Formats: sequence, C-alpha cells, structure tokens
Amino acid sequence: MTDLLPRSTPESQSVPSAAISRLIAALDGIDHVHTLTVLRHGHVIAEATWAPYDRDLPTAMYSVSKSFTSIAVGLAIEEGRFAIDDRVVDLIPDAAPDDPSDRLAALRVRHLLTMTTGHAAEPPLDDRDWARTALSADLAYEPGTHWLYNTPATYLLSQIIQARTGERLLDFLRPRLFDPLGFRNPWWLQSPNGVDAGGFGLSIRPEELAAFGQLLLQRGEWQGRRLVPAAWIDQATAQQVANESDNADSRQGYGFQFWRCRHGAYRGDGAFGQYVIVIPDADAVVAITGGLPDMQATLDAVWDELLPAFDTEDAGPRRAAPTPIPAPGGDLRDGEVRHRYDGPVRELRIARGVIEIDGRELRCVPGTWSVATFAGDAATGREWYGDQVAVAGGWHDDVFVAELRILSDAPTFRLELQSSGRLRITRDVGFDGSEVWEGAPATQSATAAHHSAVSP
Repeated sequence: MTDLLPRSTPESQSVPSAAISRLIAALDGIDHVHTLTVLRHGHVIAEATWAPYDRDLPTAMYSVSKSFTSIAVGLAIEEGRFAIDDRVVDLIPDAAPDDPSDRLAALRVRHLLTMTTGHAAEPPLDDRDWARTALSADLAYEPGTHWLYNTPATYLLSQIIQARTGERLLDFLRPRLFDPLGFRNPWWLQSPNGVDAGGFGLSIRPEELAAFGQLLLQRGEWQGRRLVPAAWIDQATAQQVANESDNADSRQGYGFQFWRCRHGAYRGDGAFGQYVIVIPDADAVVAITGGLPDMQATLDAVWDELLPAFDTEDAGPRRAAPTPIPAPGGDLRDGEVRHRYDGPVRELRIARGVIEIDGRELRCVPGTWSVATFAGDAATGREWYGDQVAVAGGWHDDVFVAELRILSDAPTFRLELQSSGRLRITRDVGFDGSEVWEGAPATQSATAAHHSAVSP
C-alpha cells in the first residue's frame, strides 16, 4: 500500500524515541491492541502492529464511523442539501409516523448530531426498517434536553443524506473525502433497506484512520485543498452538550458525533478500542485499533507515556517492537475427527495440522499463527466471515482448543471441542456477552482414520 503520510523519526519531530518505546510497552500490557500510529507535525513518527494483525488490511471502525458521518453531514449542509435545524420528519417523511408527536415534530438534524433526540433508551436495530423503528419510538424528553448515546440517531443522519443527495453515504463521501485522502476501497455495512449504517459498519485501514485524524487536525485542509469547512470541524469537535460517563475521557462533553477528551483533545471512538485521537495543543494524532475489553486503558497510556514527552529530550532506547500476540499451544495429533452441527459451524473437521470449518481449510498448529483467507457469508448473520483469519491451537489431552482472530475485526473466537463431540464457541469481546454457541453434534462420525495427506 502506498503511504498516505510522510515518515519521520520521533526526534526529528521533537519526540524522544524513549517515549515511543514506553508507549508501546504500555500497550503491550493491554489485551488486545492491534495497531498503533502516531503522527506529529503531519509525519508518521511511530507505527506498530501486534502480530498476527496486518496494517494493510481494512478493519472495522465500529462507532468511529459516526465521526465520518458527521463530516458527511457537514459537507451536505455546505452544499445546501439540507440545514442543521431542519426537521427530521420533513427530510425523511416516508419513515415518519403519519401523525408524529409534538416532540418528534420538533426533532432536528442538530439533535441527531448531538444525540439529544429525547429517547430514554436506544431504539433497536433489527430486521425491520431502522429509520421507521427509530422515529416510532417514544420520546421521553424534549429534543435537545437529554443526552443519550444513540446509534440509531446516526443511522437517521445516513438516511437523510441518502434521501437528500440520492447517494448512499459511502458514495457521497468517496469523491469528497475518501478519494482525496487516498483511501483504498472503504466499505460500509448497510441496513436491510440498503442505507449505510452510519453509526457503525465502516471498514478502513489503520493509516487511513490516521490520515482522517490529520485532516481533522488541519481543520479540513489537505495538501493545499479545502475538503471540509473549517467551521464545521470546529463545531463538530467542540463540546455541544454535556454528557455523563464513568470514564474520565468520556465525560468531557460531546460534539457532533465526536467525543471530547482530557488535555484539550478530542476523538472518534469505536467499540473495543478503535480510536483516532486528535491533540491540537501538541499538533499530534494517535490512531489505535484493537479488540479491547478495557478501552480507557489505551487512553491512559497515551496521556501517561506520550503526552508529557512532546518537545522534551529524553535519553533512552529507540523505539521498541511490539510483542506478538501469543498463539495458543497444545499438541498435534494423528488421525481425523469430523462432526456436523446445527449451529454457526455446520461441519467441523480436525486433522493433523488442519482445521476445516464448513469446507474451508485452515492450517492450525500449536504456538504459531497461520493466516488464511476465510470469506464467509456476512449477509446471513453468521459469525464466521472475514477476509483474513489467523488461527492457532491443538489438543490438550482430550480437548481440542483453537483460537481464531478475524484480522479485519475486533473479536477473538475460541473453539473448544470435547471428546464427546460437544463444541463450544466463545469470543473475548462482544455486545451480547462472550458466549456464542454451544452444542452437541447433529450427527457423529468421529474416526481415528490416519490422515496422511496433511502434514504439520
């Protein structure tokens, strides 16, 4: 992949390498950081990747997608497609109830941007019409008076853009943002109605995330060209409404789909550790991707190890390499086991050095990550999809344990096959808990036949 941003050494941009080493060491101790990119004065001064992840692969941004949607709204407003104080029911009347309540009639684009819609709880995103569901949900508060983190509100912004421009959000942003920044094939998940999800679902590469942060830091200017109105970025990243949170960096106020941080910074923030952190006072950007159970820990590492080091001299070791993520161990075993299931895995076959899931073979040996293409059918809602999968594992007595990491996403999946054929699938992070599926084989055909065609 062609670099989107110039490279430099930390010292050339007034950052000691020792501070970068300390930051990487701090992130090493956090489960699980995938990539790190640090920019100073517009230059990449540090980039780290925790194997088996790959910086050149797109990764799911989760709610960082909301910040891109905010920029799209600002561009559409600048072009006169709609105004920030237009009523939502006027912009997407086909999704509104025939007789909207007074509160719904008062709902404006501004309220969607600031997540002050008046909902007491997030409306569900299910197999129905997402916009109609959101607009039919009761508004317990007057719009503008109550902050609630609200992904359906961002989806409504996406639907408004599609309704008013005739283009899906991805296509609207492509010539205005993605192409000028040099993004390569960004992808956005769509609703059942063919509208980009808006509040989540964008997949881009780690350096593309960093380039977006640099554009924000430069208040919308890129290589001498104005891409986004500076006034919009100023509004979007400023506190527009107070909010509440248990985390120190999540109660600093909320803008237009951006979070304020401590230390005068702001960020786009996605579940499980997707971050683009903009630090204007230091002329710096930090982009992080991961699959983290504790998202505050990465922010603390940035504030503790990197922030104090800007424009200082600190003798110490040069940048440390990140420690690869340990691959699970075990033993190889001769023979073959094959089971069929009525679950997210239809058929599982294990032979020496190979795990085969639904006909897709993956090299699987203890203590070593093996990477393979494993593209499944995301449209069916099944968990097993992703362009690249890293897998490792082996037998522990009579239990086969394998770990699968979808390199374009945050969760890690763990497969445990008992000698009885019972299969348990869990994941380390997820919105509905770690349990994914557990069940016995639908038909059992375990054999001890020698499988000589595959060697470890």
